[in-house]
Amino acid sequence: MKLYELTIHQAHDLLRTGQITSRQLTRAVLDRIDQIEPDVAAYITVSGELAMTQAAQADAAIAAGRITPLTGIPLAIKDLICTKGVRTTCASRILENFIPPYDASVILKLKQAGAVMVGKVNMDEFAMGSSTENSAIKVTKNPWDLKRIPGGSSGGSAAAVAADMCLGSLGSDTGGSIRQPASHCGVVGMKPTYGRVSRYGLVAFASSLDQIGPLAKDVTDCAILMNGICGYDPSDSTSVPRQVPDYAALSETGLKGVRIGISEEYHNREGIDPDVTRAVGQAIDVMEQLGAECVRVSLPHTTYAVAAYYVIAPSEASSNLARYDGVRYGFRDADADSLIEMYHRTRSKGFGTEVQRRIILGTYALSSGYYDAYYKKASQVRTLIMQDFTTAFESCDVILSPVTPTPAFRIGEKADDPLTMYLSDIFTLSANMAGIPGMSIPCGFSADGMPIGLQLMGQHFNEAVLLNVAYNFEQATDWHTRKPSL
Repeated sequence: MKLYELTIHQAHDLLRTGQITSRQLTRAVLDRIDQIEPDVAAYITVSGELAMTQAAQADAAIAAGRITPLTGIPLAIKDLICTKGVRTTCASRILENFIPPYDASVILKLKQAGAVMVGKVNMDEFAMGSSTENSAIKVTKNPWDLKRIPGGSSGGSAAAVAADMCLGSLGSDTGGSIRQPASHCGVVGMKPTYGRVSRYGLVAFASSLDQIGPLAKDVTDCAILMNGICGYDPSDSTSVPRQVPDYAALSETGLKGVRIGISEEYHNREGIDPDVTRAVGQAIDVMEQLGAECVRVSLPHTTYAVAAYYVIAPSEASSNLARYDGVRYGFRDADADSLIEMYHRTRSKGFGTEVQRRIILGTYALSSGYYDAYYKKASQVRTLIMQDFTTAFESCDVILSPVTPTPAFRIGEKADDPLTMYLSDIFTLSANMAGIPGMSIPCGFSADGMPIGLQLMGQHFNEAVLLNVAYNFEQATDWHTRKPSL
């Protein structure tokens, strides 16, 4: 096995016992990036010199007997998480040359753990999209088929993990932006409970929905990354002061006693690809063979999740993105003759089509005379969705569903049809609306060889339950061990 193919826990064992150094591991990952980045296009910025410096510091720490599960591990970071001294573009022209003067709280945690950052990875502009086609920088390709999208908005993170261009990655999830690309690229991705991971230093898209989370090669690595980034942060007013369990304490004890909820609203929808239905059905069979009890639950307001989400998220985006006006930082159009013209030209040139569409939608929904009809009504629907989950979790521990209706589609296939694109996240949006944790794990492949993911959702702050269920499923299958040919 080549060094860049290692999982985090495999690399940790070799680093701890002195069989490899972090410099060797990081060099292997950087060489891998040089080799296949022209094909995959996962990275916006490769911070090779910084990575080698951090690797040398990690080797010194290990030699001194200071090692954590993330010490010396090369990671990639989604390019909307602020990194001191390394540009953070949000895949947008308006922040193309922005270099943050501070680190996000999750980056500080990773640095304290001794992790190595090899670069910043591509995404849909300001995390708005389901395919990474909305990046103003480049279009990332799916490592399993370079003619297909990797999912979005954390498409660069998922592609980099799947293609062994890093050992793990951080993404963000506003409506499925970790789970959907994880499913399309055949890796593990987790959206934590809202408030479990600090959002300080995460460039905001929709503040009441955004969460930072890990993408990894297997469940154990996902748990290790969760240990690395979770915890209360006084810099984030939405961070919850609640004890964090050791997520990596996974046990292969089967699923006896675990009640898995199956929602008809998720499994009997029109438009689900037969390959997805087959793979998820087989996964349910595996869960039952492991001892789990599958029970029927109802989430009746799921039907309205997409509509409510696409009022709430654009509304919050229109407010958050108002700060990019060309006055304080970022891109400014230099040819304007007046202040108003400068605002207009800066935002027209700085933002892409999808971002402008959502700003207009959100501004309209929040405008005088329409607030009650749209934002207030959507917020009421959100409350009903949250109540659905509360009721469902009275009869089950975990809810199981597809992650996406279809495997990864071809680049450009849905680019001119935003409504169809929005439906790519139909199974993932509700977890963000309710603030509950969700994750995607590989559960099969389509007839033409594309990965299919399985979604698990749990009660607030029950990430450990999700990880244990996923770990037992993973130990009983081999989907996570398969690699794309690159």
